[in-house]
Amino acid sequence: MRKRFFVTGTDTDAGKTFVTVLLLEALKQKGLRTLALKPVAAGCEMEEGEWRNDDANRLRQAMTQPLPYQQVNPIALQSAIAPHLAAAQEGRRLSVDRLAGLIRGALMTPAEVTLIEGAGGWLVPLNERETLANLVKELNLPVILVVGVRLGCLNHALLTAQAVAAAGLPLAGWVANCIDPAAAMVEENIQTLRSMLPAPCLGVIPHAPDATSAELVQHLDIDLLLGGASL
Repeated sequence: MRKRFFVTGTDTDAGKTFVTVLLLEALKQKGLRTLALKPVAAGCEMEEGEWRNDDANRLRQAMTQPLPYQQVNPIALQSAIAPHLAAAQEGRRLSVDRLAGLIRGALMTPAEVTLIEGAGGWLVPLNERETLANLVKELNLPVILVVGVRLGCLNHALLTAQAVAAAGLPLAGWVANCIDPAAAMVEENIQTLRSMLPAPCLGVIPHAPDATSAELVQHLDIDLLLGGASL
């Protein structure tokens, strides 16, 4: 088995990394070898002589297969702003071709499941013509959508699913991540998404700041994901 998925979110701070780490833990519990990549990360600090991103560090710790940091996160940008703007500040230019080449190099490492996490939402610009969606299309990856459950999430989730479909890519599944403890009608919103999103719900992660990863991972049904199309 060899499966690869792109993880996107309904917005910045929807919890992509948090959910991706839980998915990696669930896959590990199944005895599967995993890789996780974050090709572009904006918002890095100097560690061990290089710019590193906390989200990329968390993915690297959660996956089972060892990779150098530079392969997990080949484009590490200093400022925590839109990637194309952060790159411009550093005199760099992002492109789909270059990112796809870097990702394909990392994918030479054997793994049964690879999760590739985006930055921000689905249509985050890479340059004046290309977005992260163009990168996913170039790599022909099925998509996992992390829905940050809060006011406005229905519109964001449905628009994202529509854009994924317009790109000709399958939505492999979605995860409801309950990030706002004050959100109203949470169950009703999730039920609406269950009825309207064209993919299975892989799990509902409760807002539980004190819960361990081992406890939270029980809220995921990883078999729904593993039953999808393989590459």
